[in-house]
Amino acid sequence: MKFPAPPTPPAADDAPSRGARILVAESDPVAAESLAEFFTRHGHHAATVYSAGEAIAALRSAEQPFDTALVDLNLPDGRDTDLLRSLQRARRDLPLIVMTSYGSVESAVECLRLGACDYLTKPLVDEELQMALERALRQRALLAENVTLRERLDDKFALPNIVGADPRMARVFDLVKAVAPSRTTVLMTGESGTGKSLIAHAIHQHSPRKDKPFVELACGSIPETLLESELFGHVKGAFTGAHADKPGRFLAASGGTIFLDEINSASPAMQLKLLRVLQERKFEPVGSNQTQEVDARVILASNQPLENLVAQGLFRQDLYYRINVVKIELAPLRERVSDIESLARFFLDKYAADLQRQLVGFTPQAMDALRRYHYPGNVRELQNIIERASVLARGQTIDLADLPEHVAAPASHASPLGATPPAHPQDNRVWAPMSLEDALREPEKQIILHALKANHWNRQKTSEQLGINRTTLYKKMKALGMLAPHEGDGDTRLAG
Repeated sequence: MKFPAPPTPPAADDAPSRGARILVAESDPVAAESLAEFFTRHGHHAATVYSAGEAIAALRSAEQPFDTALVDLNLPDGRDTDLLRSLQRARRDLPLIVMTSYGSVESAVECLRLGACDYLTKPLVDEELQMALERALRQRALLAENVTLRERLDDKFALPNIVGADPRMARVFDLVKAVAPSRTTVLMTGESGTGKSLIAHAIHQHSPRKDKPFVELACGSIPETLLESELFGHVKGAFTGAHADKPGRFLAASGGTIFLDEINSASPAMQLKLLRVLQERKFEPVGSNQTQEVDARVILASNQPLENLVAQGLFRQDLYYRINVVKIELAPLRERVSDIESLARFFLDKYAADLQRQLVGFTPQAMDALRRYHYPGNVRELQNIIERASVLARGQTIDLADLPEHVAAPASHASPLGATPPAHPQDNRVWAPMSLEDALREPEKQIILHALKANHWNRQKTSEQLGINRTTLYKKMKALGMLAPHEGDGDTRLAG
């Protein structure tokens, strides 16, 4: 087997595909050399073999991997689909172009089913051969890109990259490693921004399902009337606007993992449907009586204590017991002060690389301010603070002046938005009898108002910082008289 040296080709639009390494497996030496000469003429490197055994040996032993192979289905020691299976075992990531003198529809379908990217009948036409080669090289590039993306995912969601030295985080890592190989349902609890989505990804990436889909849905972000369709799909005509069949998220996650965040916001009717899916792995799309089965690992998360919601009758007890198989509790960042420095340095390294800036660390004053801050938005808020500081930093070290004002403020001002200082022990103000609900009404209104102003009236950001879903925020604003009569989906304004 030898590689003729290709001539230097002229520049062309398809230059990225030039210089490919091609294996030609053809029993007729004259035809094989003619094909090799054709590829060499177009700027590629071509090697020839004359039997199936030589082809398999060449694929396995090549110092530099081939980009594609052109294979005759009628080699003397390997024929048709048996030959393809042997070549696929030798190199599963190699796109194959098959050629035959006796083509048929049945043969073509079977070859494509077994992984061939093209099927050509002899005599070969130069234009068809060139097009087949271009398709094979595009497929090769896509396969290589998929491998790279998978490696990046593995790196991103590797446990060493989920930063945290707090003992509670160490327990979380142990649980992730223990539960990942199974299909057991996992329930995560914790405030918004504590990293529930990151942990769900890590469980998926460390499971046997890592090469299958990971589908994520925040239940609180979908209107109740559309959530069922989003999860289970619908058939054409199921409701106004359903112009075609649509598969749901559960079907999209079949074989992989589905992560349902903010499960506490699901309605009682939706909770009942989820219970059936978890127990029977079956469901019906909206508007259909056809039962579908699904094999998806389910991970759920709640930003409110589900035990309290069960006690209040707002969450089904049977569903709670069904999903509370393995529970992972993520502590808020304010309770993990020891992790703040390592997280801040991790995010600083990330954004320094993204921005191509040399940022080497934090001044003592800046780090003290970061440790002192309360973080109502948890790790997500810390990440945003470091990103902002990385962009605005005037030197190589993040200083106090590079931090947002509410973070850099003295400790007495770094309390949560809207929080009031504790009463003095000698406070002798007269108590006016009132219910606890009425007593809390004005402080709650002020906290929501401060948060809305700080986030420029962006409800999504405000709800995330307050640890509630957007629907709950809207209901509280309405109950507290904070919506104008003409309130729509735009900026919120006070009614008075």
